[in-house]
Amino acid sequence: MSRSMHRRTFLTAGAAAALAVTVPVSAQAATRPRISTAFALPDERAYPEGIALDRRTGDAYVGSYTTGAVYRAAAGHRTAQVFLPAGADGRTTANGLKVDRAGRLWVIDSTTGVDVYDLRDRSLLARFEVPDDNPRFLNDLVVTADGTAYITDSVRPLIYRVTAAELARARGGRAAFTARYDLSAGLPSRPSAAYALNGIAADPGGRLLFVVDMPGGGLYRVAVADGSVQQVALHGGDLAHGDGLELEHGTLWAAHNATHTVTRWRLSPDGARARLTGSLTDPALQTPTTLARDRRGLLVVRSQFDKGGPMGPGTPRTPFTVARVTGM
Repeated sequence: MSRSMHRRTFLTAGAAAALAVTVPVSAQAATRPRISTAFALPDERAYPEGIALDRRTGDAYVGSYTTGAVYRAAAGHRTAQVFLPAGADGRTTANGLKVDRAGRLWVIDSTTGVDVYDLRDRSLLARFEVPDDNPRFLNDLVVTADGTAYITDSVRPLIYRVTAAELARARGGRAAFTARYDLSAGLPSRPSAAYALNGIAADPGGRLLFVVDMPGGGLYRVAVADGSVQQVALHGGDLAHGDGLELEHGTLWAAHNATHTVTRWRLSPDGARARLTGSLTDPALQTPTTLARDRRGLLVVRSQFDKGGPMGPGTPRTPFTVARVTGM
């Protein structure tokens, strides 16, 4: 399936209707959410998709869906620079990104696998690849406290896993990774090759994974120990068009790409329920694909996929930028 077909699945009816700002639904909200520009990207055809924060330095890394380049915005800087050039190590897309606690950058190539880099010298530590030729679209990932990475597949309802031991054994080479969890029994049935799983997050202990079903609007909890899957009961809304997720101290933030929306949810302690506590819809979010939270608020990737990129005709507003959202 082409990238264009992939993004049409994301950006369906309703995108053009998202023209109003919805303030937080929480009665305790004291301030209205505010959208500004955090930093600009250097490439006029960037069409960014993923973002990762290095918690040690405050630097942000953003990947280009159309070229595979990765950009670095140093903490406090208003313009990002090329960190890994387009086509680096044969990568043609850069979807989900994460920086782990050991200072390694994980970068997904949607049709191939995931590359792992040492941030100190930009060296490629390993490439993990899907071992079969079946259709797939690797989309997002999370790295838990023990160094284990979990990667979603949007075509097949699978979550892949790479452990710290597997990374150590790869030693700069290539290795295969395997599907650890199959969610097909828990998700609504869909035509073959339809896109479903997207953003993924984990609880602090790495015991529970949370993954969004983009077209269905559901959130699913996966127990790492036994692979059991439970649909999270959502109260006050849904996660339709849900893309990237961020989870911190029991609060879950989600980017909804087609509706130019960011939502905030409060998870129950066991992760079985979530309540909508805030929502912001504004065309200034420019088809947000994912987000990350730092001390100043949310960094939201403005993909502009509906403006001349994977979605077809149109002209993007340049330079491409990452938004900062405060009050959410």
